[in-house]
Amino acid sequence: MNFTMLITVLVTAITLVASAYVMAKLLGPRSYNKIKGEPFECGIPTYGSSWIPINVGYYLFAILFLMFDVETVFLYPWAVVVKDFGPMALLSIGFFLVVLVFGLAYAWRKGALEWK
Repeated sequence: MNFTMLITVLVTAITLVASAYVMAKLLGPRSYNKIKGEPFECGIPTYGSSWIPINVGYYLFAILFLMFDVETVFLYPWAVVVKDFGPMALLSIGFFLVVLVFGLAYAWRKGALEWK
């Protein structure tokens, strides 16, 4: 395997990120004061703590959505090449869909899809 291209890409990525960081530090405005460090929302001053508990169910629902959404994206390449691979492709995508259905059933049974 030729690792020259991989090393070139990694060095280029590190160089670009480092140069953007250095340029932002050198050229960016420097205005530090008490008001700038305060949290705000719509111009209304906050009272009390800004750290409020948020229901974990929202995050769980979003992660489940992303998981199933991304996994179903894998169905498109399979559909494009299914004729070339024959029955083995059908068997592999069948297994993939069974795993998806079991994952959905597990999440459903645990109540992850219900808004509480």
